[in-house]
Amino acid sequence: MSAQTTEDAEPGAEDGRSAAAAARKREQHGWYFYDFACSVYSTSVLTVFLGPYLTAVAKAAADSDGYVHPLGIPVRAGSYFAYTVSASVIVAVLIMPLVGALADRSGRKKPLLAAAAYTGATATAGMFLLGGDRYLLGGLLLIVANASLAVSMVLYNAYLPQISTAEERDTVSSRGWAFGYTSGALVLVLNLVVYQGHDSFGLSESEAVRICLASAGLWWGAFAIIPLRRLRDRAVVREPGKGPAVSGWKQLVATLKDMRRYPLTLSFLLAYLIYNDGVQTVISQASVYGSEELELEQSTLIVAVLLVQVLAVAGALGMGRLAVRFGAQRTILGSLAAWAVTLAAGYFLPARTPAWFFVLAAMIGLVLGGSQALSRSLFSHLVPAGKEAEYFSAYEMSDRGLSWVGPLVFGLTYQVTGSYRDAIISLVVFFALGFVLLARVPVRRAVEAAGNPVPERI
Repeated sequence: MSAQTTEDAEPGAEDGRSAAAAARKREQHGWYFYDFACSVYSTSVLTVFLGPYLTAVAKAAADSDGYVHPLGIPVRAGSYFAYTVSASVIVAVLIMPLVGALADRSGRKKPLLAAAAYTGATATAGMFLLGGDRYLLGGLLLIVANASLAVSMVLYNAYLPQISTAEERDTVSSRGWAFGYTSGALVLVLNLVVYQGHDSFGLSESEAVRICLASAGLWWGAFAIIPLRRLRDRAVVREPGKGPAVSGWKQLVATLKDMRRYPLTLSFLLAYLIYNDGVQTVISQASVYGSEELELEQSTLIVAVLLVQVLAVAGALGMGRLAVRFGAQRTILGSLAAWAVTLAAGYFLPARTPAWFFVLAAMIGLVLGGSQALSRSLFSHLVPAGKEAEYFSAYEMSDRGLSWVGPLVFGLTYQVTGSYRDAIISLVVFFALGFVLLARVPVRRAVEAAGNPVPERI
């Protein structure tokens, strides 16, 4: 009787596991598509077109000394874009803790993700209106779009530990980044066609750039529909006496106080904050460096970033495999060393030599996707269950929300020295310090301390 009951139970249990695995795969496939949707903003807007274009618009509005005066503050036109990126992430810092708390306590990640995604997509599409000397409008739209992206990524990343097992996490995270880089490459090819052929389409160069900027917003909004249909909200058990949200700063303080119970998680986050600030600054300022210091054509920059996207797909997947063999921490450390070498090489690049710039782009592409994907999956192991969005709001502040120091250092270095070479080499310190801090984190103990199962290799 008991043997028969056991035999009868096993097929049912197996069916249940299969159904759960199928449901998890469906959510994973939907989750990948948010990277596919929003990565075109990071690629086409932030990395390629907006930096040089907004810098040109600011220069058109500058006084005889080369300064613009937003809010009455004298700013060198060449630093305006970097300062605006810094301002956008400071705004995000004020919003992300509130959103993370609201998501965890209400369990309604998906409506919040939709609101952030479509606010950002609308602001990006609105960049079609830039032109002439409208540098203030450009700065405002950049702040809204960048902050919205950061907020949406808090919610997106918080799904990772819910839709994947501990053993799947590095692979799922790497595939998400690969989807993003694939879409970035595809849209850049279309952008290249529009930009290079603008005369044949009856467009001015400015109109072609503005179309490329706006198309990123349309793409973002269109493909965000897929994850919003497939991802699902989870019921939460609300703590007694706590409402669905508190103020952003109070929640940030509460989260950081709670993280003091997990000092190793906090140690990883500090290391990530520093080295990722360097990564985000390279992403946002590379096109300005190429156009202003190396005197490269816009078409050259597009091809270079396209090369980054293609190689980043291979890099993300390849580093995911390396992580399976060597562990995520060691693989990330190797990528940080490669980042430092790449920036040092960039400092010595001769002007007006596209071939060497393409070599630099290839080096960046091979380490970019993997270092970001593995950092996200490694952190997901260090998050206590039930606090995913709250902790990922702190993570996202490291990813985008506190990545204002690098652009600020870049902008100030240029403002003081007038040299973009000095500005780019100043970023090496972020990778060196991040390497040292990450190497000191005992990640296996950190996972155990968070109450999570420890993968065989991490």
